[in-house]
Amino acid sequence: MLSLVRSMTGSHPARPCLVLSNRVDAGGLQKASELGISTEVVDHRPYGDDRSAFETELQDVVTRYSPDIICLAGFMRVLTEGFTSQWEGRMLNIHPSLLPKYKGLKTHQRALDAGDKEAGCTVHEVTAKLDDGPILGQARIAVEPEDTAETLASRVLVQEHSLYPAVLKRFALGDNRPLYLA
Repeated sequence: MLSLVRSMTGSHPARPCLVLSNRVDAGGLQKASELGISTEVVDHRPYGDDRSAFETELQDVVTRYSPDIICLAGFMRVLTEGFTSQWEGRMLNIHPSLLPKYKGLKTHQRALDAGDKEAGCTVHEVTAKLDDGPILGQARIAVEPEDTAETLASRVLVQEHSLYPAVLKRFALGDNRPLYLA
């Protein structure tokens, strides 16, 4: 989130209007507030299994800020078609694997277990399918023999902080061509 916010200055065509979390203790909320960005929380827990009610509240809050693009960054809730269809073509996410490989969780360990020679991250448009949607960019790194899931995650995170802002800038300018970083 901070990499995205920090990139949206000068000639960048986008500006942050809201940082929203489903967790009241999310560290990004305080950081965003300190940067003068509006923050909101829609805690999913009171909704239990009622995803529709949670997403209705989420939609109501997001709509009040009139964003052109939604960028998910660490939002660990699966969103249904009821929500994603309202933002089709305007919602991005970053995932810590080279999609379509390793959708879901524990991506770095899964890459190591498979003996992959490279790993990375992917920015994609969000659809109702988990970690699916058109790929807008990928960054790749070599998997080192001494890598653990933690060291690989740390090195991929550096790439995420470069890739996501670059893809967002292009996307905000109307360029949906995939961007590939080595």
